[in-house]
Amino acid sequence: MGSYRVCCCFTRRFGFTESEPPSEIKELFKKYVDGGYYMTPEQLRRFLVEEQGLSDATTADAEKIVEDVLNQRHHIAKFTRNSLPFEDFFFFLFSVQLNPPFKPKIHQEMSAPLSHYFIYTGHNSYLTGNQLTSDCSDRLIIKALKQGVRVIELDLWPNSNKDGINVLHGRTLTAPVDLQTCLKAINEHAFCSSDYPVIITLEDHLKPKLQAKAAQMITQTFGTLLYCPDQEKPEEFPSPETLKHKILISTKPPKECLEAETDMVDVSSNASDRRMDLPDLQHPSQRKIINVVETEEEEGNGNDVCYIDKSQRFEPPAYRSLIAIPQRKCRLEEAIKNYDQGKAIRVSLSEQKLEKAVASHGKDLVRFTQKNMLRIYPKGTRFNSSNYNPFVGWTHGAQMVAFNMQGYGRSLWQMHGMFRANGGCGYVKKPHFLIDNDQVFDPKLKLPMKVTLKVGIAGVRADETMQMTAVKDDQWTPIWNEEFSFLLTVPELALLRVEVYEYDNDKKDDFGGQTCLPVSELKPGIHAIPLYNRKGEIFNSVKLLMRFQFL
Repeated sequence: MGSYRVCCCFTRRFGFTESEPPSEIKELFKKYVDGGYYMTPEQLRRFLVEEQGLSDATTADAEKIVEDVLNQRHHIAKFTRNSLPFEDFFFFLFSVQLNPPFKPKIHQEMSAPLSHYFIYTGHNSYLTGNQLTSDCSDRLIIKALKQGVRVIELDLWPNSNKDGINVLHGRTLTAPVDLQTCLKAINEHAFCSSDYPVIITLEDHLKPKLQAKAAQMITQTFGTLLYCPDQEKPEEFPSPETLKHKILISTKPPKECLEAETDMVDVSSNASDRRMDLPDLQHPSQRKIINVVETEEEEGNGNDVCYIDKSQRFEPPAYRSLIAIPQRKCRLEEAIKNYDQGKAIRVSLSEQKLEKAVASHGKDLVRFTQKNMLRIYPKGTRFNSSNYNPFVGWTHGAQMVAFNMQGYGRSLWQMHGMFRANGGCGYVKKPHFLIDNDQVFDPKLKLPMKVTLKVGIAGVRADETMQMTAVKDDQWTPIWNEEFSFLLTVPELALLRVEVYEYDNDKKDDFGGQTCLPVSELKPGIHAIPLYNRKGEIFNSVKLLMRFQFL
């Protein structure tokens, strides 16, 4: 069983106010100081073990906390006493840095294949606003990378002169940004928030010549950071650990090249006729005239074949060799049927197609995503860059649930909450039941309650609950002292969503802050919970003090 108590909340941003602390905290302090006025490091260690669930806490750990509190609160490097009065103890409890609700460091296994992780994924990462008329900019790419996003999407289109490459949302009024600008931004900020790999998903609308130019730009910009697989289609994706400080490209491979069966291509400098007819192969429409000096023919009419220079027929085109995660365009049924045959691939589905797929192929999707990658993206009618329910994808094993990071709303808050887990590195290990080959998880099954842990629990549909505290009169530090319990069937995928509002009798309640916390990461005990604004930006002085218990 799990529960939490809301003890105290700052609802203003004008700094700390010396109000009367909750009586519960006073009694807790008295319990450990044995009638004294100061808490020693040994007494603090007992508190950490018995109340905070830190069974391995040492006296040295407690001494470090005391030192940090005295330094931060009194700004003195060396203090005459090595203990905490009640005010300093209360300061410690309310410090997000010293007393966070979950582990701030990476703690999950990172040596499994990429397909075993949820990955922080952006959609149309270059857009500054809506999907139809906003500007395209590297600024949003940089912001996403600083927030920990690990998958950046770029849509590649020829520029107006057909000799360069722009990034924009095609067939809309969005103002383009040059591809080189985007690549430079990624190169400079890829690992500012996490050492783990950045994946660039390319929506490629280029012809072969510009694909070759894109490959050259990517190679020159990223250099040794770029990961190129040893084999064109790997049996299994590498692990995040082996890909530290690497940048991966994921896109559809260029159209397959067929070699002419006859030995007819002459590329010698003495060749007088540099254009020639190629013989019929399967269909008259496949007859083409090419310049034999060029390695690859520029795509002209959309046919699925092209021809290559004999002298380079055994060398893969540069663009193809960059693709670390190949995307396959196929019917979902075909991909599911061949989930474990051949090479690991990525498949993309819109949110609508995912909803249809889970109705008839839910268990198959879970099995497919144990080895392969599944990317979900917003439906095309979300012109205002809104988002959708991410749990439909996550509960079926989808690694890349792509979101419009420039938007805001509860769905995006949930995305932020999920990837606060595992030290905020952008990779969260899937629960074991989603990668268990022996017993494939069926999201439709009604499961027994595992733990009983307001605000809001979001996750598997059976775990979605909403509860509300009593309204408190307007004050700087309201104290609720209320407790709520939630029954959870899949705590591994549950999020605790907290929203704070300032009650108003005459009009709509004023928004005071929000946060979303991964339940599986929560530490028992009393912890400081930072709150964020609607866009997910942290407030400096708005926090909650909450107690979590797992029974």
